[in-house]
Amino acid sequence: MAEPAQVRSMFSRIAGVYDPLNRILSLGIDQRWRRALLASAGDVRGARVVDACCGTGDVALVFAEAGASVVGVDFTPEMLTHAERKKQGITSRSTPAFAHGDALRLPVRGGSADVCTVAFGIRNVADRRAALREMARVTRPGGRVLVLEFTMPPGRILGPAYRFYFTRLLPGVGRLVSRDSDAYSYLPRTVMAWPSPSVFQSEMEQEGLVECGHRLLTRGIACLHWGRVPGGPA
Repeated sequence: MAEPAQVRSMFSRIAGVYDPLNRILSLGIDQRWRRALLASAGDVRGARVVDACCGTGDVALVFAEAGASVVGVDFTPEMLTHAERKKQGITSRSTPAFAHGDALRLPVRGGSADVCTVAFGIRNVADRRAALREMARVTRPGGRVLVLEFTMPPGRILGPAYRFYFTRLLPGVGRLVSRDSDAYSYLPRTVMAWPSPSVFQSEMEQEGLVECGHRLLTRGIACLHWGRVPGGPA
């Protein structure tokens, strides 16, 4: 795992190409994954949502357009600059607010969120268990913690084929478009070091979340995790 300052520097360098590269490298499937994240939260009209590691704001915008009151937090100012620009085109009456901050010290009052999310960001945090505790801290009793993250797909055919794409082709395309020699080599390194869905679910449970579960998306390229803060109405 890279040092936080290195991670921040890397994301600051690629902020301008982050969105188009995500669409290219995922063939647009990343947008479908974010809609699955929204669906797992249920009816969010009027709900208070905190999106940790919000990046350029894609998840925050999806939840805001569904009627939630959203605060997105990220520790890379350059990513937040793009998030602020993107929210100008939102069509709903609810507009997300964006704040500079660390996922390990979210600038949000404890128990103030109905839902706390993180999409493709907790893998970049220095201490994922501490990040889960922080997400639970800001979520009210009965509220939901949702995590969307990459994983390695199972299977004797898809697994090796995806590993080849992920470790050989994807870094090359990323370097060509972003002109950054490290950023898109960092992605496969961290995904391959990420725990299996069952192990990460156990970590969520060990941090006190209840009714935890997970669902593989796109045959295991990504995984959606959920848990609930104990107590209170669901």
